[in-house]
Amino acid sequence: MRTFRTRTTAAAATALLAALSLTACQENPSATPTPASPAAKAIPTPDRATPDGATPGQASSGATSGGATGTPAGDGSSPGKPAATPTGGAQGEPGSGAPATEPCGADVKVTYTPVSRPLNHGLLTLTNTGAQPCDAYHAPLLRFDDAQATTPVNDASKPHAVVTVAPGESAYASITLAAADGSGSHGGTARTLEVRFAPRSGEGSTDAAPAVITLPAATYTDSSASVTHWLRSMDDALMH
Repeated sequence: MRTFRTRTTAAAATALLAALSLTACQENPSATPTPASPAAKAIPTPDRATPDGATPGQASSGATSGGATGTPAGDGSSPGKPAATPTGGAQGEPGSGAPATEPCGADVKVTYTPVSRPLNHGLLTLTNTGAQPCDAYHAPLLRFDDAQATTPVNDASKPHAVVTVAPGESAYASITLAAADGSGSHGGTARTLEVRFAPRSGEGSTDAAPAVITLPAATYTDSSASVTHWLRSMDDALMH
């Protein structure tokens, strides 16, 4: 019994000494703490990727320009500015880079057709047989047979704009051969009709060879004969 008590007392004393030693270590102010490992410096991460050249935190310019049109800005223009339109004008305009339209005459076919209405009228048809459009300026320059002067022009028929004739298309002019009331003078039968073409200036005629037409038999003309300007349609021409 004595031996058991001695061993128990010794064990208790040993446990007490260990506890006191642990308490002393925890309360000792001179104890030096183990230094912690240096932490890496935190780098702020932006909420989303920033395009090259933009300031962090500032939204980049939009990918489209031109307002609500949604046109892609791929031409290097400033945001909100529409893409530049290539410089150029209508065909024949100064600075447009396009060749000026030539006067009709070089590559054309001209025909004459007698009509029953209006009375004492005929119709000229100018057809462009070339590969480029031409301008039918002013009125055709007419001369019946060996007349000394060209046929007068009916200026009331002048169109608002020059008639441009595309390849394969036509312009028209009507000829009043004689006064319907018989008031004309120096009447007679005409056999041929020479047609020349006016330049843009209206002075003289172009260098194109004239069209010489053989008229139907018994084509009667007198001093009241006149011709209209070149017009876009047959109906417009025959109104005069």
